[in-house]
Amino acid sequence: MVVCGLACWRCRWLLPLLLGLAIIMGIIALAGRGWLESESAPYVQQASLWESCTRGEEDLNWSCESLMDYGWGRAAAATYLVGFVILVICFALAVIAFSIEILRFNFVRGIGGLLFVVAAFQIIGLVIYPVKFTEDIPLTGDNMFSWAYGFGWASTVVVIGCAFFFCCLPNWEDEVLGNIKPMGYYSSPERAPYLN
Repeated sequence: MVVCGLACWRCRWLLPLLLGLAIIMGIIALAGRGWLESESAPYVQQASLWESCTRGEEDLNWSCESLMDYGWGRAAAATYLVGFVILVICFALAVIAFSIEILRFNFVRGIGGLLFVVAAFQIIGLVIYPVKFTEDIPLTGDNMFSWAYGFGWASTVVVIGCAFFFCCLPNWEDEVLGNIKPMGYYSSPERAPYLN
């Protein structure tokens, strides 16, 4: 017998787990110094969400300037940070929602709506940063948007996916709560004579 149904009561912790993963990736993006880096040696430029650092080819010390001196730097940091804070709130709400025996599905759909707001804030920050950075900061050599910036986008993609699942979850309310019996598929000799 094959049991169908991906949405099950035992799997209810998968969505909060994915939100936790998005939070971890968001922390890496917020703290990482790899938003922009030199593509090849000599490594003379690196930047985070908060500051841009350069050094000479022979110099070992980095000279850094704060991106918070620019209006776009404050806007990029603020929008990404606001999205991150709302993401943490959504994670806490999801843990509470899935801990309750009688799951409130309108509440779950509200979390999905909030996650779309999170995605909007994060996308705004992730788009402002590279556009304005390349316009206002003089770049030295070949540079690339690197791993920490990628973690920011990865967090956003996970948030968008979770938002769709949270919004669609009430459509499978009976399956998630275990109110219906899972469908089983049997093959019998009468129905499949070609198997004999």
